[in-house]
Amino acid sequence: MGGITGVFRVAGRFPPGAAARAGALAVCAVLGLALGACVADQTAATVQPAVIRVPAEAPRTTGRERVADADHLKLVASFGGEARAPNVTRMLTEVTDRLVKASDRPDQAYVVTLLDSPVVNAFALPNGRLYVTRGLVALASDTSEVAAVLAHEMAHVTLNHATARSELELRSALVSRVVADVLNDPATGVQLQNQSRFALARFSREQELEADATGVRTLAKAGYDPFAAGRFLTALNRSTGLKAAGSANEPDMLATHPGTAERVTQVTRAARRIGAPGIGTDDRAAYLAAVDGLAYGDNPRDGAVRGHRFIHPGLGIAFEVPDGFALENTRSAVLGTTPDGSRRLLFDQIEAKEGQPLDAVLKASWNDAFDPAGFETREVSGHPAAFALSRGKDWTFRLAAIRIGDSTYRMIMAAKGAADPEPAFRRWIETLGPISPDEAILRPLRLQVVPATSTAAEDLARRMAVPDRALDRFLVLNGLERGAALVPGRSYKIVTE
Repeated sequence: MGGITGVFRVAGRFPPGAAARAGALAVCAVLGLALGACVADQTAATVQPAVIRVPAEAPRTTGRERVADADHLKLVASFGGEARAPNVTRMLTEVTDRLVKASDRPDQAYVVTLLDSPVVNAFALPNGRLYVTRGLVALASDTSEVAAVLAHEMAHVTLNHATARSELELRSALVSRVVADVLNDPATGVQLQNQSRFALARFSREQELEADATGVRTLAKAGYDPFAAGRFLTALNRSTGLKAAGSANEPDMLATHPGTAERVTQVTRAARRIGAPGIGTDDRAAYLAAVDGLAYGDNPRDGAVRGHRFIHPGLGIAFEVPDGFALENTRSAVLGTTPDGSRRLLFDQIEAKEGQPLDAVLKASWNDAFDPAGFETREVSGHPAAFALSRGKDWTFRLAAIRIGDSTYRMIMAAKGAADPEPAFRRWIETLGPISPDEAILRPLRLQVVPATSTAAEDLARRMAVPDRALDRFLVLNGLERGAALVPGRSYKIVTE
């Protein structure tokens, strides 16, 4: 938790304990030219070509050197470190070895790292380092789906996508600087930068689709079900739909890969060219054996949601939200929303200078105007606090800054339209306080593989230790559609404490 997304237009910083997860994007930005992973697809209006003359002596670039081990360590740290799950790591290694033998580059060496992050993501470095989050492993339904992701990322390496992209990026940046600085034409330089950005987006999309096609072929040659790629992309899309409103900026694969619907169509078409559904193996039993007991969701060191309560042992604080709100602990903040999206809330930690009044802290962290009548200072459970009101065109905001010890926390509740969320906001504010002794030792949620005793998915969904939409989360976790009947005696994943 820490920054802000969605309807809230404010600025924040990451608190201790969440910084590792939050730093993922910063590290990826530093390593962006070297990463063989995937970047966001961008749909844009037509950009008029810039007319320029580039000096003949302008140098050409050739790409980046391979990423050093030091950068590998920084990248791993930014995603929470390596996950301690020997069975899963062994499965990933075995799958990779099998894929390498079937790939176009059987001489390429790979090393797989399982990242201790709940987000769903995977990426590759050009030196053959592959990264998979435990969130991705948990979302998959069988080994073939995990293999589909690994085959896709390996394709980025064998196709030299990182080097090609870095050369295009560096060349575009160079040309823009030459136009703006050397030729003293800033306007054309800006135009060219915009043109280059859209060109890079198209280039990235083409790389993704090429990696998809190559990955499906490798998947099939290795004996896995080639239709697994489409199944996993579908599960990815469904899992994103379960997120709280405003959390779409999580660095998952939908943030780093283009159009899921288009990709599902493409990979399914590629699989059909190989054969009919039913070919290849999914190795589901081996997968379930490996993930049984795998940590699921937030690492308690970064805070965790338990029902309507958010608990952060590292900060020593907790709070409860009013009925009707579903909570999600993201890399940038704790977000909440009602089912209809008409009310939202945010909790994070903000920077406060020593001796700075709390009302000044609020003003410095909020971009919109405040209603002068909404300012108030008082104590909340013995802690100093400042309150403010802000009315936008479509939303009404109640804000508070509360100082507990050396830390300052911000709490925001928004209601759509002119409705004032003040009553629910005050009830929420009053719950912020120290954690209980029992909460000081917070254990992570885990996947548990259990047999179905009936055909009703609702029976196992009731055992899911999730804050909301237990049935939907159970179905997505197991690659099942709504209304699907379970097979008695067959094993399925649930989330337990």
